[in-house]
Amino acid sequence: MDTHERASRIKLLLMDVDGVLTNGKLYQVPGPDGQLQETKGFDSQDGIGLTWLSWKGIKTGVISGRQSPATVERARQVKMTYVYQGHIEKIPILEEILSDAKIEGSEVAYIGDDFTDITIMHRVGFAVAVANARTEVKREAHYVTKAVGGEGAVREVVELILKAQNFWAEILKHYEIGEGAAADR
Repeated sequence: MDTHERASRIKLLLMDVDGVLTNGKLYQVPGPDGQLQETKGFDSQDGIGLTWLSWKGIKTGVISGRQSPATVERARQVKMTYVYQGHIEKIPILEEILSDAKIEGSEVAYIGDDFTDITIMHRVGFAVAVANARTEVKREAHYVTKAVGGEGAVREVVELILKAQNFWAEILKHYEIGEGAAADR
């Protein structure tokens, strides 16, 4: 099965956070009380892409080994359906999500970058590794992004899914982008 066919079947996009939605760097900054707080940087183009999926009825979510208020806020901003944090063992979470969403693993895309993601990648229809993923993760993926995590990798996958499901023209039309529009300017 090729990439286009896999992407055409997706009803849910799940992903890891650190190294996928972010560049993997964790920033510890002092809060008003002097205690260190963790923050992350998210890519704005990834964010609008995730919002487009919600417009088209494709759910999104994260399964992360780390706990972070920044992840919760980002998930709210981009209208994610599923937010699971503090879970290194991800298979039970995937099973819970599949049951709740009433879909099969073959209808799920998952984007990962490290060893903890491989078990999920083996159970979904479209397994994706970001460009900066571990070599072992890339070997298990159906698709490896050109972009690195935190710098457009999620957007790349979103566009693949939207194009495979014939939604891309609607997105372009929404923003008044027509054929040849860029060449006219």
